[in-house]
Amino acid sequence: MSETYYTLLADRAVIRVSGPDRVSFLQGLVSNNIETITANTSGYGALLTPQGKFLFDFFVYQQDEESLLIECERGEDGARAAELFKKLRMYKLRAKAELTDVSDSYDVVAVFGSDALASLSLDATPGATAQMANGIKAVDPRLAEMGARVLLPKNALAEMAAIGAQESDEETYHQLRVSLGVPNGSEELEVEKSILLESGFEELGGVDFKKGCYMGQELTARTKYRGLVRKRLLPIQIDGPAPAVGTAIMNGDKEAGIIRSVHGNGGIALIRLERIGDDADLRAEGAKITVTVPHWVQLPENAA
Repeated sequence: MSETYYTLLADRAVIRVSGPDRVSFLQGLVSNNIETITANTSGYGALLTPQGKFLFDFFVYQQDEESLLIECERGEDGARAAELFKKLRMYKLRAKAELTDVSDSYDVVAVFGSDALASLSLDATPGATAQMANGIKAVDPRLAEMGARVLLPKNALAEMAAIGAQESDEETYHQLRVSLGVPNGSEELEVEKSILLESGFEELGGVDFKKGCYMGQELTARTKYRGLVRKRLLPIQIDGPAPAVGTAIMNGDKEAGIIRSVHGNGGIALIRLERIGDDADLRAEGAKITVTVPHWVQLPENAA
């Protein structure tokens, strides 16, 4: 039996950006290089505050030769997507670009499992993209081990059965995600507080240091070139009752991190790197916490 699973991601919205200035408009705002987005390559990036703090992250796909699609968080009652739409419209100024909420036209599906990419006839290159049933299929631009993201026209989920995928649930997908240490927008990144390089954006292909200016670029570049990363979002294993999100992780009487999400017996926490050496005894509300460092994470040489 094929090890291919799919789940509908309910908390996702889709915004179309069309018009002759669509690329240049987004290029001056987004942390990644929008010029690299083609019919064969999708991408991942973020919109920051002018001070370089996280506001939104999203995936960008080419819908056709005149339009890009932004797949973003929906949020409670659509609030996060509405705020992103409002921000983009505010920055559009005189750019010849049109913004349209097309969330009602698409289902956003995560396809995962050891056979997922083969079932979709995609190679294991992050961002590799092709058409599917008048929609788009793309290897997750952050990490191929996450599987693929598929934007399907509404009422086309039968396409998943056609590739041999079995329906799963969203929690199973998120348990895979946190085991790999991949953040999920504002679930793990604090709006107007988190910075990209503490959150894995460099390794996950979410920031381009050669593209030129974008909003918040100065702080992001300074953080990289001055080696200022002292904390990282990292996966954790929890042995004992699951602590609440926001609980401090303690190493003795010193705070070693903050739990940002919990899924099953794992989660993601913002960890102070100097507090996680081999002799660390990490606890949170009585549970033993074990921090793991995924293969894709590049820690500074002087980290624990």
